[in-house]
Amino acid sequence: MARGNGCDKNTLVAYYLGLDGGGSKTTCVVGDDTTVLATAVSGPSNITRVGNDRARESLHQAIRDACAAAEVNPSRLQHSCIGAAGAGHQEIAEVVREIVAEVIPGKIMVVGDMQIALQAAFGDGPGVMVIAGTGSIAYGRNAEGKITRAGGWGFAISDEGSAHWIGRMAISSILRETDELGAVRTTRPVSRLFQEIGWTWHVESTAELARTANQSANFAELLPAVAAAADAGDELAEKVLTQAGRELAELARIVLLRLFPDDDSHKCVAMVGGVFRHAHRTREVFCANVRAARRHVNVNSEVVEPVGGALQIARNSAR
Repeated sequence: MARGNGCDKNTLVAYYLGLDGGGSKTTCVVGDDTTVLATAVSGPSNITRVGNDRARESLHQAIRDACAAAEVNPSRLQHSCIGAAGAGHQEIAEVVREIVAEVIPGKIMVVGDMQIALQAAFGDGPGVMVIAGTGSIAYGRNAEGKITRAGGWGFAISDEGSAHWIGRMAISSILRETDELGAVRTTRPVSRLFQEIGWTWHVESTAELARTANQSANFAELLPAVAAAADAGDELAEKVLTQAGRELAELARIVLLRLFPDDDSHKCVAMVGGVFRHAHRTREVFCANVRAARRHVNVNSEVVEPVGGALQIARNSAR
């Protein structure tokens, strides 16, 4: 948690809040017109994945911690922007707004996580960004303001290249290799990928692994294990992360083609989310494949933090 800068809290200062509520974590920032005063992180707040009670706990904690660190009373917040997965559905947006209104007053905007990411990456300008966190989606805007998306249809049928997809594919790869080698299912495989996942899920055999995976497991939490195995040279892990990069690049290609069918010069693609931040192989493959498909596109090598976009939207709403 970042500490506030101790500026004079006089009555003329306007304070804003931006929040990015995801399936793995919730990030909240408090700022004034020009400065980020404090940042706080709490647990997941994606209502669809964790339910209302867990989402409420995470949202309240992030807001209170950020306000405390900034030394700003929540009652002083004039405009807030909450970026939330699924907020394109009015019923979800209303639930999130009601939960947030329990701890802060003022004007509260609830928008999709794609919108705050796009704002953070490009401001009001054109561009395409790909989010690869717990889920995945590509989202973009052209110079005329047309918006297009690809992917993001849900973890059961889509979300290619996401942390959930990577974890599930890693499990499938281990079990397929077990079948191909004819290994005894009650013994512990020796691959680095299985070791990393085994330490995360506390399993010691492929039978336990399969049983855990089939019991509504949290596949997204396996991303660090798969990334660690790939960094150690595990071939299965490398293949999974490579395919994730290809899948995410394909989402970017689709949106680029729909928004900029004839001219992609000076167009920019941005990366957002923990997969790009932690899985170096996926990031490298993604960048290479996007450039191969649209050679004039500029891929921003820095991973964008969407919460900054939420704060900027909150500031803009006051103008």
